[in-house]
Amino acid sequence: MSIAGPADDVAPVRRRWLMIGFAFVATLINYLDRQVLSVVVTAPDFKAAVPLTEETYGYVTSAFMLAYAVMNGLSGPFIDRVGTKLGYAACMVGWSVAGILHIFARGPWSLGICRLLLGAGEAGNWPAATKLVGEWFPAKERAFASGLFNSGAAVGAVISTPVIAWLVLGWGWQPAFVIMGLLGFVWTAGWWWAYRHPAETKDAPKPPPVPVGKLLRTRFVVVFTLSKVCMDPVWYFFVFWFPKYLSEVHHFSLKEIGWKGWIPYFTAAIGNLVGGLLTGWLIRRGLAVPTARKASTAVFALLMLCTIPAILTDNAALAIALISLTTFGYTGYTANTLAFPADVFPKQALASVWGLASMGSGFGGMVFMALSGWLIARHGYTPVFIGYGILPVIALALVLFALGPLRKNTALG
Repeated sequence: MSIAGPADDVAPVRRRWLMIGFAFVATLINYLDRQVLSVVVTAPDFKAAVPLTEETYGYVTSAFMLAYAVMNGLSGPFIDRVGTKLGYAACMVGWSVAGILHIFARGPWSLGICRLLLGAGEAGNWPAATKLVGEWFPAKERAFASGLFNSGAAVGAVISTPVIAWLVLGWGWQPAFVIMGLLGFVWTAGWWWAYRHPAETKDAPKPPPVPVGKLLRTRFVVVFTLSKVCMDPVWYFFVFWFPKYLSEVHHFSLKEIGWKGWIPYFTAAIGNLVGGLLTGWLIRRGLAVPTARKASTAVFALLMLCTIPAILTDNAALAIALISLTTFGYTGYTANTLAFPADVFPKQALASVWGLASMGSGFGGMVFMALSGWLIARHGYTPVFIGYGILPVIALALVLFALGPLRKNTALG
């Protein structure tokens, strides 16, 4: 038995768009908080206060991914147990506090601890938002709804680059962390007041959560996790390293980074929406929902091969354009894969499935961020870009040939 939801025409249409609006803003704040470090790390006053080498910066970003990986596996089951309202609010408050604590960092170790705390809190955003989409939206709208909330990541990255650069140039690096952190408390107050469960009947029975061990024995969870090990570190690299890359390879100043460094994140925001729209168009052309989803993932994953020629050109404008195609491809791909769990699993398992799969994302990010710092310190950016151009093809192969069919697993409820 499952809770009544949008597929049963219970959820009011206007309220479900309000709910996805909250998920969009939460994801935007998530990336504002996450992105602060990647911009301020290029600022002279931050470098003086928190000295970092290329290698130690790689380890600091890896610390974020370690906590992110571990807590994805815990936050999903936690949200499934306490519900979307409380679970989402708890995660937001946790990562907002962690973001503000960055002002006390004075070296790699203290900064690493702050990143651990931030990663632990931020891990809950996608399990909570994925659960919300599964609760409120029918199957044909889930890719678009998922792309809509996930576009908050790209929009956050877009506006964070010029805004943080402006804050740092005007007031120094610490106010940036404080201001971004405080936004989370504003969101929490609004969320707590506005959230309603789509099932308006209070007496509707609540199905028990699916045991985590049972989920881990499904082919979908195993293969989907492996695909995220390969795919998501590409995005994390451009989130954490792109401003440094512009500074070190193309010799951009902090002001130039503020003016031009937002472009790949803007195309990522567009990709989130186009990913869902392409799938919807394919469905209207007669393709079955699972076929349309996988066809869309193929189109967008192959675009990410643009990462390789981006490092082979000395032209900064061309490099940014190619990287922008990569980020567009990533979010178009992700808009569809965010809808995968709801196609296969019952609503009471959605946060758990996404959280478990995102452990692969986190551990992959942890390993590849540390490896990126090590390689860049010794061999420059070229081998790193080539590697991140190949990884999406591996992820796509897993989705197309090993994931299995996107249909309900009736054995799980």
